[in-house]
Amino acid sequence: MKTVACVGAGVIGGGWVAHFLARGMRVVAWDPAPDAEEKLRRLVDAAWPALTELGLADHASKDNLSIAKTLAEATVDAEFVQESAPEKLELKQKLLADIDDVTPPHVVIASSTSGYGMTEMQVAAKNPDRLVVGHPFNPPYLIPLVEVVGGKLTRRSAVEQAADFYRGTGKTVIVMEREVPGFIANRLQEAMWREALHMVANGEATVEQIDLSITDGPGLRWPVHGPLLTFHLAGGEGGMAHMLDHFGPSLKSPWTRLDAPELTKHLRDSVVQGCLAEADGRSIQDLVEQRDRAIIAIQRAVRDNHA
Repeated sequence: MKTVACVGAGVIGGGWVAHFLARGMRVVAWDPAPDAEEKLRRLVDAAWPALTELGLADHASKDNLSIAKTLAEATVDAEFVQESAPEKLELKQKLLADIDDVTPPHVVIASSTSGYGMTEMQVAAKNPDRLVVGHPFNPPYLIPLVEVVGGKLTRRSAVEQAADFYRGTGKTVIVMEREVPGFIANRLQEAMWREALHMVANGEATVEQIDLSITDGPGLRWPVHGPLLTFHLAGGEGGMAHMLDHFGPSLKSPWTRLDAPELTKHLRDSVVQGCLAEADGRSIQDLVEQRDRAIIAIQRAVRDNHA
């Protein structure tokens, strides 16, 4: 059983606590808020039925949670540290430096930041080479994705250790090759969010229409293939190559307030080859059949949940 220190026990930090507990780990949490323990245990209690339904690991128990009185107490026996403090850069910089000071030197320290790069957060730490971003999605105990990336001073082995650790807890891990503000998924979410606000502000669509356009539209396909492989199928037997060649000019159409990148040959070929690699030998027909089966299952599950 690994011992994980969770520094910060709000919605995200508490979600991490629940996830690690469900994976059979011992968790030591620390949060300076006076009511942090009460709120944390309430969050874990609320998450436990869903985690039980998903399947608990051997030795998983809420009794494996302990609350430390100090930061040093929380990290002294830690084999991994997950920081989930509020999104304030100066706070993150100081807290990560403080965690670094009291954590055994071989232990990787990960931040749950949703937007800051580790390069700008690790500036005050004495051992910045072990600091990585481990960006989860709310709630961390249900959503599997974690985006992992280091800063300019982070050693590659720390990134790999963090990725291996998360995978060992059942997470889906994206190891990013370079830092980008907001990482990958948040940038995609933000693009949709901004366009939605534009449409509401201009009276072009209502909130309900926007939500319905996703829940009963492309949102049903994305759990199966994601946006790029979805467009790969939109090209028919010609796949993404036909999609880009046929619809590429529409990138210049005013379908969004975002500026489109120039569809260069390099960009076109990169997207086409990426789709073929992701398809991994599956034909368009294979992918269509997989998509259709999954969408039917998703629709049934949503319908049953609303019954």
